[in-house]
Amino acid sequence: MEVKANGPRAPGPALPGPTNPMVTPLLTDLYQFTMAYAYWKATKHQERAVFDLYFRRNPFGGEYTIFAGLEECIRFIANFRFTEADISFIHDSLPGSCENGFFDYLRGLDCSEVEVYAIPEGTVVFPKVPLMRIEGPVAVVQLLETPLVNLVNYASLVATNAARHRFVAGKSKLLLEFGLRRAQGPDGGIGASKYCYMGGFDATSNVAAGKLFGIPLRGTHSHAFVSSFMSPDEIIDKSLQCADGSRSCEDFVSLVQTWLNKIQHPMQRSKTLRGTFGETNQSELAAFTSYALAFPKSFLALVDTYDVMRSGIPNFCAVALALNDLGYKAGGVRLDSGDLAYLSCEVRKFFSVIEKEFGVASFGKMNITASNDLNEETLDALNKQGHEVDTFGIGTYLVTCFAQPALGCVFKLVEINNQPRIKLSEDVSKVSIPCKKRCYRLYGREGYALLDIMTGENEQAPKAGERILCRHPFSESKRAYVVPQKVEELLKCYWPGSSGKAREELPPLKDIRERCIEQLEQMRPDHMRRLNPTPYKVSVSTKLYDFIHFLWLNEAPVGELQ
Repeated sequence: MEVKANGPRAPGPALPGPTNPMVTPLLTDLYQFTMAYAYWKATKHQERAVFDLYFRRNPFGGEYTIFAGLEECIRFIANFRFTEADISFIHDSLPGSCENGFFDYLRGLDCSEVEVYAIPEGTVVFPKVPLMRIEGPVAVVQLLETPLVNLVNYASLVATNAARHRFVAGKSKLLLEFGLRRAQGPDGGIGASKYCYMGGFDATSNVAAGKLFGIPLRGTHSHAFVSSFMSPDEIIDKSLQCADGSRSCEDFVSLVQTWLNKIQHPMQRSKTLRGTFGETNQSELAAFTSYALAFPKSFLALVDTYDVMRSGIPNFCAVALALNDLGYKAGGVRLDSGDLAYLSCEVRKFFSVIEKEFGVASFGKMNITASNDLNEETLDALNKQGHEVDTFGIGTYLVTCFAQPALGCVFKLVEINNQPRIKLSEDVSKVSIPCKKRCYRLYGREGYALLDIMTGENEQAPKAGERILCRHPFSESKRAYVVPQKVEELLKCYWPGSSGKAREELPPLKDIRERCIEQLEQMRPDHMRRLNPTPYKVSVSTKLYDFIHFLWLNEAPVGELQ
């Protein structure tokens, strides 16, 4: 949805509005409007302010986070306008009697005087380092706070959750996001699909997300489809044309039954399969056969409705071998219950025997998909036990971020009218880092990121090959010299307002996903490990360190003992 503005606009091509049409200037907290009015009433509303959006602690007990949600933020800023209906509602909602001039002010408000600098979406990020720096008239930037935090918080959390699942599963496994039905509402489901894909998942079951974002779709059938059949007699159209179109099998059902008999009866050439199963469930066989007739090029069956090894797998193999006779290659099976490590290994053995006994090439390498409330711990346990799963379908624990419900992003004033500001607290982790800053990532000899460093805006940038002292923002004794092999500036201009600066383009989702994967590969393995990861260092320059502590002492009240 694109909102057309009548007022001045920032240069560059128009951007569509946020994916969710509910993301409007009213999607904010009431106190943002009360502050905006108070700024206006005090004639402070046009004062130039700088805010940092950042988080204080990495989620899930880890040492990294994936930054996500930037595109939605920029699309919101690009289309920030109040309608008359919005203004009428604000008028009725504000306490007391507000002057009409304030509402005239809101009528003309947009983000043409706002500038946004941000770390590129899909980047690995760390606490205290600004994800976004928003500059502009204090009243309008204050009105942006809640929606921006909202758009970044969940997006970054679920992208990080997806990246952690990818890390545990390994690069070779396919990861499918199956969480729509368990997500926190429609927007949670759509956002989860988008940001799980960004974080390294390969596909989603969410059709709407596939349409909106071009994410590959995957899915087969449920237990309901299997149990809806009673017998093969229900199948009316039994014909199936060969894959090359050269001929047609008029009774595919009989062909399947013939293959089931070949698998089921004792074999003269091998004793491996003998006694594995007796009579299989015929309603399940009918369901598999019917599904194969509907999708012969992508037949993948859910095999645990009745009994995996005694019914599901032999029934699947009979259908797969019948398809093979007609030139098709079955996709594989899905396990949705039971001991996934044990069953996947048994299924792999069964497939390998079929390949050996009947000479069907690559049958032993058939895809095995596992689902059933998987999470990081389950994947880690499967790895330790040994398994033969090729693809994981993950839902509830992934999209709900069950292990941690929120990232905890904050939005703090760091400068107004060129005067640095600091927020103090008895909890040192909540003390903000003042002034407009530049942020850099320093890389070491092995190509891994060593640390992030923040400097004052006008300080000289670190240079590759030059020694620099990096200091912990608040701990005097924590400091180290670094000679970086590469220096990367993190904050880039994504919304220049009326400044005339060049604007970074918003890349497509696939490019952001590739960046995320590349970023994770540039991190040291000990920072990435699931248990007891090494903390990543976030530092400040010596000048900024000195200024933080000068301002801290200057702003903190002095107590008096009696």
